[in-house]
Amino acid sequence: MSSLGWLLIVWGVLTTILIVLLIYRSTLTMREDDQLFLDDSESHMQLEQMEVMRKVNKLNPLVRGFGASSLVLILVIAGLWVYRGLTMVQ
Repeated sequence: MSSLGWLLIVWGVLTTILIVLLIYRSTLTMREDDQLFLDDSESHMQLEQMEVMRKVNKLNPLVRGFGASSLVLILVIAGLWVYRGLTMVQ
């Protein structure tokens, strides 16, 4: 298998992990509100909200990292593909 094929496989794995992380983050925040108006009897909801936000904040660097890696790798693949195309013509 060529290096381009291996790069495509690695890109596919990275992108799949990115999509799974985005879906997971979306399910965490699906039922959350931007603002909570609570009295003392509903303080447990504030704790739940804080726990969800902690998880989301923990996921954000991973999402950024996998997103940037996926972008850089697809640009490298495109550059390699163009380079090979140009060298085959000459």
